[in-house]
Amino acid sequence: MSELKLPTFADVVAASERIAGVAHATPVLTSSTADAELGAEVFFKCENFQRMGAFKFRGGYNALARFTPEQRKAGVVAFSSGNHAQAIALSARLMQIPATIVMPHDAPAAKVAATRGYGAQVVIYDRYTEDREQIGRDLAIKHGLTLIPPYDHADVIAGQGTAAKELFEEVGRLDYVFAPLGGGGLLSGTALATRALSPSAKLFGVEPEAGNDGQQSFRSGSIVHIDTPKTIADGAQTQHLGNITFPIIQRDVDDILTASDEELRAAMRFFAERMKMVVEPTGCLGFAAARAMNAQLQGKRVGIIISGGNIDIARYAELLAQ
Repeated sequence: MSELKLPTFADVVAASERIAGVAHATPVLTSSTADAELGAEVFFKCENFQRMGAFKFRGGYNALARFTPEQRKAGVVAFSSGNHAQAIALSARLMQIPATIVMPHDAPAAKVAATRGYGAQVVIYDRYTEDREQIGRDLAIKHGLTLIPPYDHADVIAGQGTAAKELFEEVGRLDYVFAPLGGGGLLSGTALATRALSPSAKLFGVEPEAGNDGQQSFRSGSIVHIDTPKTIADGAQTQHLGNITFPIIQRDVDDILTASDEELRAAMRFFAERMKMVVEPTGCLGFAAARAMNAQLQGKRVGIIISGGNIDIARYAELLAQ
């Protein structure tokens, strides 16, 4: 890995300046009910209130903002189950860059509609039988596009780290930080900010129980590939960590935890009933894990990143009712 140039906290700072005034500085919310349940001071960084409904806008905009004039003219291609798709599509529209997005056939309809609504061309594929990365590479070569992957890209990681940077700047040092984990863009960016601004904090990435490739990778010391996991956390249905995200996670993260689909549904209900927020299942990963280890959190200051709120309303109602 030594030949890879990993992003640093300086890149996160530069990204925060680049996205200032374009990305929302999302609210940090608290809940006395959550505090009582965990016996802690809990701070929720609410990226469900970010533009296009998720933290992904930060990294997407930061990456496109660094394009050369030639890259802007030719266009961008990305692959995503939904949130990165919308982030790139919206960022591309704001910068007048043509965008092509490769999305799975079973992506939430609201995410596909939003991506098209931002003006991107959508190419559909089967996530269980086709390779989205190869489709993206082929389109990039064929049409001269710049490929921006959803997590394994230094500018994307730096942009995602701005969420945690804002959290620490607002609430100060924390004892524990929880962040959702799919491919590792949010977690590795959060790690860069955490080690710079709250270095003693224990940092945990949280995956769906059915897709614990990151946990396996973290504990084995090398990237583990899995089949596409079947979980309600569609934003974390990744098959492996990235060549850039993994070494940052290895170096800076304390452990990788998991949450079951039932724990995610319970967290969704909590956010809806107690905090009046729509949070997608993937966005509930951090809080679900924190609830499961509340005995360790007594008297501590805890930061939880809510990654997004993009979910079809019918699907949302169905999950809450189960």
